[in-house]
Amino acid sequence: MLRLGILGCGRIGQVHAGSAMQSPDAKVQAVADVFPDAAQALADRCGADVRSADQIIASDDIDAIIIGTPTDTHYDLIHAAAAAGKAIFCEKPVDMSATRIRDCIKVVEAAGVAFLTALNRRFDPSFANMQARIRAGEIGEVEMVTILSRDPSPPPIGYIKSSGGIFRDMMIHDLDMARFMLGEEPVTVYAVGSALVDPAIGAAGDVDTAAVTLTTASGKICQISNSRRATYGYDQRAEVHGSKGMLSVANIPETTVQLATGAGIAGAPTMNFFLERYAEAYRLELAHFIASVRDGSQPSPSIYDGLRAQMLADAATESWETGKPVTVSAD
Repeated sequence: MLRLGILGCGRIGQVHAGSAMQSPDAKVQAVADVFPDAAQALADRCGADVRSADQIIASDDIDAIIIGTPTDTHYDLIHAAAAAGKAIFCEKPVDMSATRIRDCIKVVEAAGVAFLTALNRRFDPSFANMQARIRAGEIGEVEMVTILSRDPSPPPIGYIKSSGGIFRDMMIHDLDMARFMLGEEPVTVYAVGSALVDPAIGAAGDVDTAAVTLTTASGKICQISNSRRATYGYDQRAEVHGSKGMLSVANIPETTVQLATGAGIAGAPTMNFFLERYAEAYRLELAHFIASVRDGSQPSPSIYDGLRAQMLADAATESWETGKPVTVSAD
């Protein structure tokens, strides 16, 4: 039984706690949050203790740490958890600075602890199936990847101001998916963006509508489209075109019921947001982490995958700011 300590009892901490409660191989032992009421509520739900983050990391009855706190706290928590010999499950981004992520890689590798960067979309059954079939050669050599990701509505402006921007906050998932599907590292990034949904987002120095083109050394291309607004629900689609065919993932509706009349055929809207759309991905992500820690293997996505996603997000941000393509280094 893997004994978990959850740092951060907000929305994502609650998601991971729920996944842990579904696992026969894990137990939420303790939780911590800067808001005592949030920590107590989650502890009551899980049958766990409320402790401070430092106490959880130092506790002998904790095997692994789930870091679901704000990004600017990750660096110190990773260093402390690695020094304590704890396995680490860390929400993306690992840090807003690629340099600081490299520092984290050094301490994680020196400690020899398991580390998973929580890029959950790799565990979505549809995307995982697509990637497995690409690797099996079903569509031949990959030539072009298209990823569309649109939220139903923008987050609060307060969140926008501290998020690091759309490329680091929202698109980072899609940038990781690009690597997952291309099978090669992108070497150039070109980004454009506009504030078309909410002028306040532009005033905060960010955009809400963005597109990125990634190119690999062999010439494979990925196009990513993001928007903070989709009037029809949470839009999550992907298409991979290869030399022998094409694979695609469609949106998942709330139900598959359709109404057919003389006016046409109508169906349910897409699932409302990421908690519903990726519920199974979150469960499978934590199950993979638990299994990896128990059998002594390194989980994937690794901390290095977190670094690469951040490097691409940084490059996209720079490209949008300068209006020029940006070359991404190998390390």
